Amino acid sequence: MPEYKYRAQDSSGKILKGRTDAADSAALQKRFHDEGLTLLEATPVVRRIALKPLKKAQLADFARQLGTLTKAGVSLIKALDIIAHDESIDTYERDVYLKLRDRIVQGIALSNAMEELDPTFPTLFIFMMRAAEQTGNLDDTAMRLAAHYTEENELEQQVKSSLTYPKILSVLIVAVVAILFGYVLPQFKELFESLPSLPLPTRILMAISEFVATKWYIIIIVVFLAVVFGKIILRLPSVRYQIDKIKTLGPWGKLTKVIYSARFARTLSSLYAGGIAIYNCIDIAKSTIGNSYIEAQFDDVLKKVAGGSSISESIRDVKGFVYKLPSSIKIGEETGMLAPMLESVANDLDFYSRQALVKLTSYIEPVMIVIMAVIVGFVIIAVIKPIYDSYSTIGAGV
Repeated sequence: MPEYKYRAQDSSGKILKGRTDAADSAALQKRFHDEGLTLLEATPVVRRIALKPLKKAQLADFARQLGTLTKAGVSLIKALDIIAHDESIDTYERDVYLKLRDRIVQGIALSNAMEELDPTFPTLFIFMMRAAEQTGNLDDTAMRLAAHYTEENELEQQVKSSLTYPKILSVLIVAVVAILFGYVLPQFKELFESLPSLPLPTRILMAISEFVATKWYIIIIVVFLAVVFGKIILRLPSVRYQIDKIKTLGPWGKLTKVIYSARFARTLSSLYAGGIAIYNCIDIAKSTIGNSYIEAQFDDVLKKVAGGSSISESIRDVKGFVYKLPSSIKIGEETGMLAPMLESVANDLDFYSRQALVKLTSYIEPVMIVIMAVIVGFVIIAVIKPIYDSYSTIGAGV
């Protein structure tokens, strides 16, 4: 229930202040009257939250609980109160759900309350809730959103899981190189200085080793500045656009196209099944693709749809989608089963993207192992060669 700050007066004229929960101000007034107190002032507690987007797993769990509770006949206010007091959620989630509950008690629609908490809830979630409020199928819509964000979260987690081993290898490569250049190679410095001449690889190696051992702080500063300025540069729209374009090309382009196509199809399916106009569906779904290069092409797509063109014809020329997407949509349009077809193609593309991720990871791992082997091999050759040459010279002299 909403929380109120109150000022009340007892029969002796003493002023009482505090906070308490109540369904509304009228219920609070009645409670104080029954207790022999006079309510002088009651102000709803405004929850101030540092807003941030909810994670996909959190969105899926919230939607699932909301759909389950409302389907069982629990009122929206009570459902939000139950979800907010779930011990498994964090403090931020609890504050958000209580804020939603308080706004609904004040007569604000759920979708509008979510919009006020931007960027906590994504546009897809808000529009789906708004459509559900108009059609009265909040429970079904919430369960559909739960399935949608569960799929999104599973794919996201698989991507992170697939990249875990390559990340470990990257850290290991850096650690090995740091140890070799910072500690191991300096041990050979006196030996190499006693030799009359050194091969070029050895001279390069020792110069790098000397720099790492004595000027290591410069490397840290350069890396730090590169990370900071790299993040700033990557935020520039023009740079982000070019990087996103590159993601759809090259050997990895096939994988990313499948992922972007699946993401668009699933979002479009959820929105269309929720009863939202197809133009709005496309306009919202484009923002969930996660690629500015593809999203920029949707200005022409929306113009074509507004002009009466079919969805399949409108997105056929979008660079960054696989051919299966427009062809499957065309079948759905011709059979009058667009929503099921979109869901089906999204499931298929999700499966292919998972398989492609596994395949891509299988390529990354041996490449990184080879890189490590080349670095270590170069170091070994550069160290052994001058020693071997010196022994050969001594042997020839004998």
